[in-house]
Amino acid sequence: MTEKQNNISPILPTYARMNVTFEYGTGSRLYDTDGNEYLDFGSGIAVNCLGHCHPALVKAVKDQAEKLWHTSNIYHIAGQEKLANRLRELTFADSMFFTNSGAEAVECAIKMARRYHDANEQPERYRVITFEGSFHGRTLATIAAGGSEKLTKGFGPKVDGFDVIRFHRDMRNVEEAITHETAAIMIEPIQGEGGIRQVSDDNLQILRDIADEHGILLIYDEIQCGMGRTGKLFYHQYSGVTPDIMSVAKGIGGGYPLGACLATENVAKHMTTGTHGSTYGGNPMAMAMGNAVLDVFEAENTLGNVQKMSDKLKLDLMKLRKKYPEIIEMVRGYGLMIGLKLHVEPRDFVIAAFENKMLIVAAAENTVRILPPLNITEGDIHEAIKLLDKTCSDMLKINDTL
Repeated sequence: MTEKQNNISPILPTYARMNVTFEYGTGSRLYDTDGNEYLDFGSGIAVNCLGHCHPALVKAVKDQAEKLWHTSNIYHIAGQEKLANRLRELTFADSMFFTNSGAEAVECAIKMARRYHDANEQPERYRVITFEGSFHGRTLATIAAGGSEKLTKGFGPKVDGFDVIRFHRDMRNVEEAITHETAAIMIEPIQGEGGIRQVSDDNLQILRDIADEHGILLIYDEIQCGMGRTGKLFYHQYSGVTPDIMSVAKGIGGGYPLGACLATENVAKHMTTGTHGSTYGGNPMAMAMGNAVLDVFEAENTLGNVQKMSDKLKLDLMKLRKKYPEIIEMVRGYGLMIGLKLHVEPRDFVIAAFENKMLIVAAAENTVRILPPLNITEGDIHEAIKLLDKTCSDMLKINDTL
């Protein structure tokens, strides 16, 4: 066979990857192929909610691997029914569909909204109001829902059906965007990629009231802010303002590909046989991991740990902001979903932290995200502050030389 002469990587160059390959991890630490230790406060962008290789998750995947990996959704899958019943008890939802990713969960939510109105003899209602700074996935529909040029450039024409509006401080202004074609409002209760921007309890209630008044649906995207990240299973539970549909992913599988689209009976009942499907979604392996995550949450009081550790982490970060006002403009967020709004370039700060053996994640709004495992300890926080202090100091020196 003739050797190929290629000028491109065998993996599409769609990521500006850090120059490191990790070999193994444990808890909140990762180790590269040279044996260097890194403190992981990015958690695979909020995916590894229980850190790396939690013993209960390792056992769950091993046990399931010895029994059954995949069958098909044309058969009953016991793990699906178990996880669905547990989530039904813990949330607003009556029914749900399991997916492999967050983007798939959002696609399901969009389809549900359209199907709902079609079944209620209003097929003209297909448009979804979304918000600037949002991130809902990388499919053609979900990049159109996000709307930013960064996501959509080169992939035109945009998928029709999304009205992207300003992220309002007063959500009563959203009413101005509603037309006879509007099917739903879709919002992240806390924007992740958008720079850790929260929607207040009052604004969630305003959106709920607007949706009810106009006969449209309210969709929450809690893919990043859900699954315990803020100290409750889902962030909207602090307000008590529930949606009609909610997309979930990331932490729900503890590192295993898993997502879900949850809905009330009023919406879900219209998703009848043949209206949606997935080859891999809800497979036995994914279900074993989803159930294991909830088991650990219960056994280890993970949500209580988030509430306790987040108070300490945020207080320490505020002290760091006071020490380095030239670097850190603001500390914001909730629970263990924290953003540092910076006076320097986020990418530069992420690289400086990486060089100090700490992993964090960049976002919009000149912000970096701090998304540690939900079971971090005071020792982890002490080390994180020490490394961030060094990073701020390094950035200060760099700025002084410019």
